[in-house]
Amino acid sequence: MRRFAVLLLVSIACFNACFASDWKALHEAADNKPLPQALEAVKNNPDSLNDLYVLGLVYLDLRDDRNSAAAFSKIINKDPNNIEARWGLAEVLRRQHKDSQAQQLLDEVIKSDPWFFPAYITLAYIKHMKMDFEGSLRLTLKVVSQGREKVDEANYIRAYALYAGNKGLIAHYGGPVAKVLNGTVVLPTLKKLERIRPDSPAVLFGLGTFYLLAPGLAGGDIELAEEYLKEAVEADPKLADIYARLAQLYQEKGDKEKYGLYIKKAFELDPQSELALDVKAGSCKYACPH
Repeated sequence: MRRFAVLLLVSIACFNACFASDWKALHEAADNKPLPQALEAVKNNPDSLNDLYVLGLVYLDLRDDRNSAAAFSKIINKDPNNIEARWGLAEVLRRQHKDSQAQQLLDEVIKSDPWFFPAYITLAYIKHMKMDFEGSLRLTLKVVSQGREKVDEANYIRAYALYAGNKGLIAHYGGPVAKVLNGTVVLPTLKKLERIRPDSPAVLFGLGTFYLLAPGLAGGDIELAEEYLKEAVEADPKLADIYARLAQLYQEKGDKEKYGLYIKKAFELDPQSELALDVKAGSCKYACPH
């Protein structure tokens, strides 16, 4: 009986370790799986935490936070210490601007598994929107320094794009030396990512934002900005920040009608969007074209 108990404990430990160590493959699977296929997999294997986790990721990608949270919560009901699902809930909480709750979960996840890199990206987004650009930069570096071998492509791209965004804002707020050291790496970084994944919403948004905000001497180009931001909308039509930057772009162009259209859309998608609030107030916390 004692031997059976030991074997049972070992089996459970192996199951949890296998699930935890395979997160990269699960994220890559979700990145290429349509929602109907993910739903069918869960229907056929209702006890599979892997299939349920992939479904949660697919919902996250579609910005269906309610169903995504439901999938992650089901995993936690079966496995309360599951770090992947706890991160998933933290990502949903971040999107809902419940930063303190999200950060508490993320701290627990990172403490449990310092190699679970999606948690660093979510925490980096929180710090970025709190204007802690240096802190956010350090977290993105933890991810990109691992290379593609240890991080799935989508999260690698997100981390690197956020790295570029942090560099741009550090340059914006810094002196001449900071502008040179940080500002000059933004466009090359984004262009590198564009070669890897040209259809990534994070890359398209990053390039559109760069061309909108950069001075002309540093490569700014409002027409290119418009082109990239419109492509970003097509790639991720539910991301409020893209519409906020487009509103800013048309404000710069003096097109009041399009400014009103895009800022309204941004608030419809996310009434608490920090970037949309910043654009509407004209406070330029996250930089303006001038």
